[in-house]
Amino acid sequence: MKARLVAPGGYVCSPALTATGAFPAGEPVFSIRYGGVGDAAAARELVVQLAAAVATMMIAGWMLPVASPRILSSYSRRVLFLVAIGLLLAVFSDPAKLGSGGLLWRSALLLAANDFISWTLAGLVVARCMEPPRNAMSLS
Repeated sequence: MKARLVAPGGYVCSPALTATGAFPAGEPVFSIRYGGVGDAAAARELVVQLAAAVATMMIAGWMLPVASPRILSSYSRRVLFLVAIGLLLAVFSDPAKLGSGGLLWRSALLLAANDFISWTLAGLVVARCMEPPRNAMSLS
């Protein structure tokens, strides 16, 4: 199989034809998505992505306390602040992954949706844990 999968992309593996030249009944057809990288390269990429995610969340956590009092005044505004950061990251970072291993648009959109949902959940938790400053305006 290694000799036949020469470029990143999608492949279909059908079962061998029978003596009559037809596909055997009840045999599965496999779909293979080849990314063009080996296990070692994929592991390094995963570690880099994890480090980038942790660093980004730390920066977002630092940005929230120095945001304007209007943003800090309510729970919903703090959540929306973090969700907006996540949306920006999803829009600008996930389409860059589109060419990686022949990734389909649908897959890239699912990755972006996953990032957006993750940032929303993180925003809910961080905004709940963070107390607004005493001098924050009450606008709600």
